[in-house]
Amino acid sequence: MRTLIFFLSILSLSSCSVSHYLNRELKNSAILGQQHTGVSISNLGDKKALASYQDNKYFTPASNTKLFSFYAGLCALGDSIPGLEYLEWGELLIIRGTGDPSLLHPDLPNSKVLSFLKSRKEPIFFTPYNFENKRFGPGWAWSDYNDYYQPEVSPMPIYGNIARFTGGPSQNFQVSPPSWKKAMLFDTNASGIEREELQNVFHHSKLAVPQGLIQDVPIRMTDQLTVQLLSDTLKKEIKLINIPLEIELQKVYSIPSDSLYTRMMQTSDNMLAEQLMLLYASANKLPLNTEKAIAHMIGHQLTDLPDKPVWKDGSGLSRYNLFTPRSIVALLQKIYVKVPRERLFQILPSGGKNGTLSNLFKGDAPFIFAKTGSLSNNFSLSGYLITKKGKTLVFSFMNSNFTRPSSEVRKEVERILTGIHNKY
Repeated sequence: MRTLIFFLSILSLSSCSVSHYLNRELKNSAILGQQHTGVSISNLGDKKALASYQDNKYFTPASNTKLFSFYAGLCALGDSIPGLEYLEWGELLIIRGTGDPSLLHPDLPNSKVLSFLKSRKEPIFFTPYNFENKRFGPGWAWSDYNDYYQPEVSPMPIYGNIARFTGGPSQNFQVSPPSWKKAMLFDTNASGIEREELQNVFHHSKLAVPQGLIQDVPIRMTDQLTVQLLSDTLKKEIKLINIPLEIELQKVYSIPSDSLYTRMMQTSDNMLAEQLMLLYASANKLPLNTEKAIAHMIGHQLTDLPDKPVWKDGSGLSRYNLFTPRSIVALLQKIYVKVPRERLFQILPSGGKNGTLSNLFKGDAPFIFAKTGSLSNNFSLSGYLITKKGKTLVFSFMNSNFTRPSSEVRKEVERILTGIHNKY
């Protein structure tokens, strides 16, 4: 009996110690004192918080939103991504997109969809009828149309919905796909490469891209452009036909799901996250519509979260998104159940090792596996922390409305979480 009481007292002391340490560090922090901060920490598999600070308050999650999109993928998709749906109609092949972003994407494995389309001899028609989305998500910055992190959303992306410019010697540069060369326009007023807002005309300076560097510029996507790019690639005409396909369709699978998840999480790829929500919609027989996909996810997979999320897009570009730290921790607990530990920790950025955490939490071995989330005046970090005693903690550390450099906030989050790793 005394042994049991002693054991329980140690557990209680450990819990109080983590809570005491967290609240002390937050209270005394000169960095975090003039902003909004929320933290939730739990033992793996435990619904009760081990330590918390304002964890029931809502914060802007930024790319922590991708954890929700990741879970949507885990709930709806298998080991491979459904890349295309098609109907053999007489001597015609009618295809439609599923939202899969992998077709000719420069940073993803080769898609089996390409070889499938190359092998078909009959005339091919593309229908975008199932796509109900706008090109940008709610709350996105319209002026960011030229920035690499904001490609447009489309039913069947091709080449990642970007033009990729690579700097070469003697102030030369290459563009992929090469068909965009004819859309280039030298402009002494341009800084680097600037696309016109509503059309695919690219103004470039004399030194557009320095040698060895890459600039990705989003394309103004249309259905006509999709079939044009596809026709150029396949060297056969693909025609546009806007008709519904309300019967059961056959599918072509494109790439392993984990290759999409890993790229999305480690580089915080917004385009992949947005398209993943359309894949979720397609898998659940919904129109390709982010709003409907999110509503379905909340109603079917997230009813047990402590606080209902205000969730507006797949990537976190929208400032309309609002989550609480304790809800993100609850989501992380659900993700851990879905994905084996070793696989999960390979997908997430690892502290001091790869992805968006390569320059944080450096040490002999990674002990943080987590997703960053950054917008101006906001920084969040949510994931899994391994203590020196071998315990796995689930945490969400959210910061909003700060005016100091975000690098200072990141370093303070790193300091506090490293302290938990070392002490417990």
